[in-house]
Amino acid sequence: MSLRALATASRPFLLNSLKNTIKPQQPKIISNMLYRNYTSASAVPASIPGLGQPDMTKGPLYRYDTALPKLPVPTLAETCARYLKSVRPLLNDKEFAETTAAVAEFQKPGGVGEELQKRLLAKANDPKTVNWLEDWWNDLAYFGYRDPVVIYVSYFYAYKDDRLRRKPTQRAAAIIQAAMDFRRQVVDESLAPEMAKKQPLDSSTYKYMFNACRYPAKPSDFELAFDPAQNNHVAVVRHNQFFTFDLVKDGKVLSTADIEAQLDAIVKLAGDRKDPSIGVLTSDNRDIWTEARKTLINAGSQNEELLRKIESSVFLLCLDDSSPVTRDEVSRACWHGDGRNRFFDKALQFIVFENGKAGFMGEHSTMDGTPTCRLNDYVCTTLAQNKIDHGSATVSANLEAPKKLNFAFNTAVHKAIETSEKNFEELIGKHGLHVQNYEGYGKGLIKKFKCSPDAYVQMIIQLAYFKMHGVSRPTYESAQVRKFQHGRTETCRTVSTESVAWVKAMEDPHVSAAQKTDLFKKALASHVEYMSKAVEGRGVDRHLLGLRLSLKSHESKPTMFQQEIFSRSCHWNLSTSQLSGEHFDGYGWGEVVPDGYGVAYMVNEHNLSFNVASMKEMHPERLHHYLKESATEMKQLFEQTLLEAPKSKL
Repeated sequence: MSLRALATASRPFLLNSLKNTIKPQQPKIISNMLYRNYTSASAVPASIPGLGQPDMTKGPLYRYDTALPKLPVPTLAETCARYLKSVRPLLNDKEFAETTAAVAEFQKPGGVGEELQKRLLAKANDPKTVNWLEDWWNDLAYFGYRDPVVIYVSYFYAYKDDRLRRKPTQRAAAIIQAAMDFRRQVVDESLAPEMAKKQPLDSSTYKYMFNACRYPAKPSDFELAFDPAQNNHVAVVRHNQFFTFDLVKDGKVLSTADIEAQLDAIVKLAGDRKDPSIGVLTSDNRDIWTEARKTLINAGSQNEELLRKIESSVFLLCLDDSSPVTRDEVSRACWHGDGRNRFFDKALQFIVFENGKAGFMGEHSTMDGTPTCRLNDYVCTTLAQNKIDHGSATVSANLEAPKKLNFAFNTAVHKAIETSEKNFEELIGKHGLHVQNYEGYGKGLIKKFKCSPDAYVQMIIQLAYFKMHGVSRPTYESAQVRKFQHGRTETCRTVSTESVAWVKAMEDPHVSAAQKTDLFKKALASHVEYMSKAVEGRGVDRHLLGLRLSLKSHESKPTMFQQEIFSRSCHWNLSTSQLSGEHFDGYGWGEVVPDGYGVAYMVNEHNLSFNVASMKEMHPERLHHYLKESATEMKQLFEQTLLEAPKSKL
């Protein structure tokens, strides 16, 4: 059976063709919230009020997946009203009048909007449909997207230093051990599901965490997850050379000392010589990589089998020979590295550098950031708290030596590698990345202001962008909808009439502190209100996408969808999202439009961290500067107006 046939049999929705396909904005979607649950499986209740009947034949991780409600289809009226409200701050009066007329025409009784809504509801209510959005979304946003995954799709986490493990192979071995402990809980389903307000979240994507890989194909890629019982080997890349060794022997995971010994052996085997890079082929345009993979397979009778060893591995460990020091350097190295000592299609890549610094890179197609953030937080936290069983400190005497994957090369493969290296260098050379680690305050003070930390930081970003560009433009913040079966994300549109009024007031020296604070409260409330609807599956963007894709091939687009403002309103000049991890020193992704920024942020107790990535011509270093300036100005203002005066002691 072909690879595509295998994927089709296990997950047919990934390969469905789209009618009226549009070129997607490449959304680097990482959930706005991280829900940790490291409690024991026994703490998970057998049933939860308001949900369907859990499947008690499954472990805690997947028990509630079929009991969750299905993703709703909002009413046509509420989406149209919310759309008009969201675009109002982006338009002048004439443009808004034209947009209002187009929306009214679209939603009129008996009109095209009602017909598309009926079709979408029919799909959503089909008993065979688990989630009405997922087949369209997975293909349009990910598998059908042809630009390189590195920069445009993948994301990274940078770890803080591990002072106990400076030697790179020592740190790598510990990371592998902790990750394997997490994998055990995923495979045996004993891991507790993530929870939000005492409600379990969908865990279906955990099946694509370990032993998984994306495959290039035309017109749309696909994903394969391999049997974890049959594939307990880790893949390691050093100096562009790939090696594998089994992590399980006689039914037990190797000790950390044994893993370190295997990694030391790999470093010695790799030497100082660098092989032609197979990995750089995965950094290229997906159609180019599709053809290059065929070329590579045809170059040697064993090449496809060797590729399968990488693709089916538990995960990939990248042992880099570089030694990044600053936050900017470490983040860039985790974001893309040199493009060669990687395999960008792997779902999980742990990266360890020569100086002992480390991080992670995730492939985004089948899994959003919350599960992998949970994995990485588990790895860092359990190691820091010494909660991992490392086994015997004595290296076993009968370890089987790691195997090098000796690929065969020919002229065509060398040419393909040369082309991909050139394309990678050109792409990376156009991009800048800057990390703003703001230590002036964090979540602690923001809560004293009685503000939502996430909404507060969104306003920092809005003010910084306005300072730099003199205008507010469409901003994407991801809102997770994993409270629904197979839920992934919805868009929270940050820019509002209220946020625009506030940023303008902040830059006006004639507006009083009290007025600025009052406008800020209104902007904050507007953002919180939109987010609350988005996490309930009642945002604008996914519903409108479903309506557009419900058009038949011979039907023309309604005027509403043809208007320039419709495209402009989802041209995400700012693509933003947050997660928090006290053991992370950064995380991020690239911009989603050429004239935009990818802004990942963390709201920790005592500091705020922003990762700003964009084309160099967009001057990310300046937005980095304005983020700091904005955070400071807001602190100075709200310490005057929002902090309660200390009570006097009697």
